[in-house]
Amino acid sequence: MQNKGLIKLFAILFGLVSLYQLSFTFFVNNVEDKAVKYAEAKGADKDARQKVTLERKYLDSVANKDVIDLGIASYTYDDVKSKEMNLGLDLKGGINAILQVSVKEVLKSLSNDSKNEAFNNALNAADIKQRNSNENYLDLFFEEFENIAGDTKLSAPSIFGTKALSEKISFNEANETVKETLQEEINSSIITTLEVLRSRIDKFGVASPKIQRIGNSGRIQIELPGAKDIDRVSKLITSKAELQFWEVYTNAEVQNFFFSANTKIAELLKDTSVIEKAVDSTKKDDIDDLLGETKDSTNVNQKNLFTYFYPNVAQSQQQMSSLVGQAKVLDTATVNSLLNRKEVRALLPTNLKYVKFLWDYKSNKAADGTTELIGLYAIKGSRNGKANIEGDVILDAAQVFDQLNKPEVSMTMNSSGTKQWAKLTGDNIGNFVAIVLDNYVYTAPSINQKLGSMSSISGGSMTIAEAEDIATVLKAGKLPAAARMIQAQVVGPSLGKEAINASFLSFGLAIVLVLLWMILYYGKAGIYADIALVVNILFIFGILASFGAVLTLPGIAGIILTIGMSVDANVIIFERIKEGLFKKKGLKQSVEEGFSVKGALSAIIDANITTLLTGIILYVFGTGPIKGFALTLMIGIATSLFTAVFITRLLIDRSVNKGNNLTFNTSVSKGWFQNINVEFLKKRKIAYVISGAIIIAGIVSIFSIGLKQGVDFKGGRSYVVRFEQDMNATEVASTLKDAFGTAPEVKTYGTANQLKITTVYKIDEEGQEVDEEVQNALFKGLKSYLGDTTYENFKPGFEKQGAGVMSSIKVEPTIADDIKTSALYAVFGSLLVVFLYILLRFRKVSFSIGAVIAVFHDVLIVLGVFSITYKFMPFDMEIGQSFIAAILTVVGYSLNDTVVIFDRIREFAGIHSNWKYSEVVDKALSSTLGRTINTSLTTLLVMLAIFLFGGDSIKGFMFALIIGVAVGTYSSLFVATPIMFDTSKKEEKNN
Repeated sequence: MQNKGLIKLFAILFGLVSLYQLSFTFFVNNVEDKAVKYAEAKGADKDARQKVTLERKYLDSVANKDVIDLGIASYTYDDVKSKEMNLGLDLKGGINAILQVSVKEVLKSLSNDSKNEAFNNALNAADIKQRNSNENYLDLFFEEFENIAGDTKLSAPSIFGTKALSEKISFNEANETVKETLQEEINSSIITTLEVLRSRIDKFGVASPKIQRIGNSGRIQIELPGAKDIDRVSKLITSKAELQFWEVYTNAEVQNFFFSANTKIAELLKDTSVIEKAVDSTKKDDIDDLLGETKDSTNVNQKNLFTYFYPNVAQSQQQMSSLVGQAKVLDTATVNSLLNRKEVRALLPTNLKYVKFLWDYKSNKAADGTTELIGLYAIKGSRNGKANIEGDVILDAAQVFDQLNKPEVSMTMNSSGTKQWAKLTGDNIGNFVAIVLDNYVYTAPSINQKLGSMSSISGGSMTIAEAEDIATVLKAGKLPAAARMIQAQVVGPSLGKEAINASFLSFGLAIVLVLLWMILYYGKAGIYADIALVVNILFIFGILASFGAVLTLPGIAGIILTIGMSVDANVIIFERIKEGLFKKKGLKQSVEEGFSVKGALSAIIDANITTLLTGIILYVFGTGPIKGFALTLMIGIATSLFTAVFITRLLIDRSVNKGNNLTFNTSVSKGWFQNINVEFLKKRKIAYVISGAIIIAGIVSIFSIGLKQGVDFKGGRSYVVRFEQDMNATEVASTLKDAFGTAPEVKTYGTANQLKITTVYKIDEEGQEVDEEVQNALFKGLKSYLGDTTYENFKPGFEKQGAGVMSSIKVEPTIADDIKTSALYAVFGSLLVVFLYILLRFRKVSFSIGAVIAVFHDVLIVLGVFSITYKFMPFDMEIGQSFIAAILTVVGYSLNDTVVIFDRIREFAGIHSNWKYSEVVDKALSSTLGRTINTSLTTLLVMLAIFLFGGDSIKGFMFALIIGVAVGTYSSLFVATPIMFDTSKKEEKNN
């Protein structure tokens, strides 16, 4: 081997760089462990929020202190934190969300909220159509507008031909040209949204945040590993930051209306069909539960407004207030629906005609200490819906403290805002003015004097964190359009820690098994392969740390898979060396041939390229953790090739040059898989029958029983909930039927005290309020099993001391369809690319056909096994993105195996041109049998270690891989090669 010195130098330098990069993670963990100990010593036992605050306080105190001092250079905690290895959501906890920027809202804003009938009908039609379409919203709107608009053009003054757009859209301009302008405006809005969100997140203080736009879909992906206060994060990234200043009606001014409304609603609620209309999105079965027990009523069966709403009655001047009443948090949707009924709005006197009822931003405990009550305000609306002052007048905002040392938000206005604020406060001395953010009232103080350029937002129970967040969103700016969360995955830190422990246990066990097997089978040469393997692992982690890549649970599976592939490369090389020794060629010549292109290198390169192509397809079409898996797989392929071919070669050459006698076996393995001569092709018809029967059984099961689709393929919400006692899944499903209207899917997840609860309840409804409502319904349904766990402690995020949600995922149906489409592109794209590569490499269509049919065979069997067994297996077997990653890995592995065999067939055909082709194929298969069995057993050992000792969330993924590897090994011998042989004969006949 040439350039040994250069390879040694590169390996040593790269190893040192890898160790250097990984050392930062070690020092960060040291400091953060101290922060945890500090928080545990100072904080209350069950107050997770307080502990997080204390951890943050400790880390802030050491942020600029040196934690590494090398003499010539020193590093602070902040320095090393920026260089540590990034852990993904599933290992560290946090939130991964996809936000959809409302293109509809952008279009309405650009049209100045046009009332044009064709325009609004087209928007509504596009809304409906998008639910089952992958096209972008603008294309759907444009298509619908063309169908219904007639002669009306988008450039009409009543639509986009406004003064604000006069420089960009000319009167009577063609619709196609207007569409191009609108696309530019939409892109600008999305970019602005992206930058506003990035600014907010940067101020939030999460390590290694990720925010990026997804293609041209109007979607933005945000990943915040390590985020623990999930509610706070959700509000931060979905808040539009629409600040408004409104005049307010007092409780005395609206109380007569409430009394009239109470009487009217009592009449309406006598008819249960009216109840169904009044209570928005509430199923008939849930009506009685929603209405609850009657309070303050002479007829226990009669409901009225005051059943859910408690007015703040003013009987004297001293009782005048901006707060007009209160309701339970769970009853706010009901109160909104009742007050917005046309029969109730008709009772409003002329002076209250445009009143808007808005809720307080925060609930408070009632006198009983358990009920959550929230206040209602009556805003003096206007005909055009415009506030007295809009938030664009704010120049700056900051969290400060008032005279009583309570947190508040101080705001500074521009000159225009100062004049408007002075007029508004001057006109309302003795009255109330509300400061509203995103349709929630943050404060509605009494005005005592005319005010200048300064104003503030304050609340009796406002926390420092809330004040900081309000200041952040105001400074970062207003989102140009609402951004709703269409997909969200939340993993609690407790589950993240458990995943790390389980992953590294399985990782360590897998490595030990592989190292021992290589020594048992190859002796001293196996030790050299083991050294190369350890160097390979160091290189993989070093590269991930150096480039700031994120390590995920599937990523660790990808690394362990590359260990198997690294061993495969060494096995191929060692088997070729053993063949040379068996032919009495001498050790040096056998080693030279084993590492040459004519020896093992050609097969190794072909096999790794097919897997690399699969990894690339997976990376392009995958999302989230799947990208992490693909990235580590691709990095692992590159490092495995280098270490197996060069590092192992260096060690073996050194031993050979010293005169050591390498046998490439041990007393135990000597003679294994030698002189094998199996007539595989004669057995191919039996194999076809066996494979056909299994595939037919699987297809029948798929069409009759079906497959268990995960929420990322069908939409819905899924929660992993841990309890303090063992649970009965069937009983819990029955209990939750009352909360969700229909029984959710409930299954034991890992241990008997942990359940996975999946529901489609209200998945078609939008808004963070709906997410909160569903989570609240889950808590209410499980309350009898949760002991003294409060709702705050039940919600995901923070460390869990007792029962609570460990992780959750929400996927809206629209994005679920997109995920399925991307998955299909990934599978068929990888098959097409591999077909073309094998055709190019082997120059025969029969080789490509054999490989691709074998891959289809493997995929169908894995799908069939999942369909037949998912109902009784003790772990999750959902078909989702992780399953697609497993299928593509099976594709890569099966092709790897097949290509190695095809490479040997091609070699034998060239050497033994006088043999029958059937003899060439059988001999080639027999000669690779040792390598095939050896590699498969090693890979299966690795996967079994992960399956048995890895986290619960990865068991289904690993089960698919185990079935796939076993079937892939079989298919490369009994399906791919026989089909290649049969199609080759047909090719010859046709020629």
